[in-house]
Amino acid sequence: MAVGTKVRVPSGDFGGIADAVAKSLEGSLARLRLDRVDIFHLHNAITETGGGESLSVRQVLGDVVPAFERLRQQGKTRFLGLTAIGDTAALHQVIDARAFDSAQVVYNMLNPSAAAALPANYPAQDYGRLFDHTGAAGVGVVGIRVLAGGALSGSAERHPIASPPPEPIGTAMSYDADVVRARRLMPLVNEGFAASLTEAATRFALSHPAMGTILVGMASPQQFEDALAAVEKGPLSAAAFDRLTALRQAFAGESR
Repeated sequence: MAVGTKVRVPSGDFGGIADAVAKSLEGSLARLRLDRVDIFHLHNAITETGGGESLSVRQVLGDVVPAFERLRQQGKTRFLGLTAIGDTAALHQVIDARAFDSAQVVYNMLNPSAAAALPANYPAQDYGRLFDHTGAAGVGVVGIRVLAGGALSGSAERHPIASPPPEPIGTAMSYDADVVRARRLMPLVNEGFAASLTEAATRFALSHPAMGTILVGMASPQQFEDALAAVEKGPLSAAAFDRLTALRQAFAGESR
C-alpha cells in the first residue's frame, strides 16, 4: 500500500513557502499517525507568473522543490509530486525540469488532451499532450478527474453523502454543461462498448499506457465495487475509442 497526501499553500503564506509546506506535511503525518508518506503532492495551480491561489513556475522550482527535497532528506516522504492544473505552458516547464517524480493529471472522456490533440475550437483546456512530457521526464502519472467530478455518470443526481458538484477542471465552465456533454456519449453504452458511462470513463482512463493509477471518488461501497469491476474489465476496445472520438467531434466549436 502506498500512502500519499498533498499541500495547497495558502496565498497568505507565499512569502514563507518552505514553512507552510513543512507545517502542512507535519499536520498530515499527525492525522495519519505515520512517520512518513510515500508521496507528497503540491496542489496549487501553476501559472507562468502566479497570482491569486496559483504559484508561478519560479516559485515552484525555486521555493517548493527545495522545501520538498528537505522533507525527503528528513525521511518524511519518498517521492515528490504535483497536481498538473493551471496554465499548460507552465505545467510543461515544471514537468520538463525533472524536479518531480509524479504528476496528478486531468484525463477523461471529455478532455483527453493530455494524450491527444483536441479538435480546433474544442470546449476544454488543451493540456498539450502532457503525457509526452511526463514520459520524457520519467514522471509517473496519477489520473484525476477521470469522471469529470462525477459528471461522466451522465446524471446530475449525487449520493446523499457525496460532496456537492465540484467546479470543473479542464472541461466545461460549469458542472451542468459537463453532465449534458457526458449524456451525449451514451452511444458507448447503447451500442455495447460498456455497461455504463462510469464504466466507460474508468476504463478509458486506464487505457493509456502513461497511466500509473487513477483516483476514483466514491460515496458508497457499491460505487467502489463498480469501479473495481470496471478496472477488471480492462482497457476499452479500439472500436470504442473510434466511436468516442467521433462523438467528441460534435463538441468542437461549442462554447466552453
